[in-house]
Amino acid sequence: MQQALQFLQEHNEIALATCEGNLPKIRIFQIMKQEGADLYFATSAEKAVYKELKANPNAEILAFAGRVSVRCRGKVCFEVDETTQRWIYEHNPVLPRLYTSFDKLAYFRLTPDAIDYYDLEPTPPVFKHFDLETGEVSRGFVGERFV
Repeated sequence: MQQALQFLQEHNEIALATCEGNLPKIRIFQIMKQEGADLYFATSAEKAVYKELKANPNAEILAFAGRVSVRCRGKVCFEVDETTQRWIYEHNPVLPRLYTSFDKLAYFRLTPDAIDYYDLEPTPPVFKHFDLETGEVSRGFVGERFV
């Protein structure tokens, strides 16, 4: 799992999937801070993504570079302490350009309950699924059989 988490640290621009009613919505987002598997984000409370996540906190992200991708699924939480909010605001140069103060933003955290790591470079490709709720790890397909 460390390989997947390291990949996310190195590739913080991700696709974030939410739902609006029963329709999926995907947009590009940036991981603003990472503590272990916890991924932190900032947005405006006026944006649709905020309203979608408040209505349905289930979300999925996908990071991709070269032939490697990492997908994380879980529920977002809007309870982010003020120290973390300030850190995010002060360490992400785009935020002060767009917002006059850290408290003008809505912050949320995604704590994944599942992480998938794919590497299509080797033959056979590498696939690892980490179920963070049960601690189970499963590996991908070799030929036509699941291992």
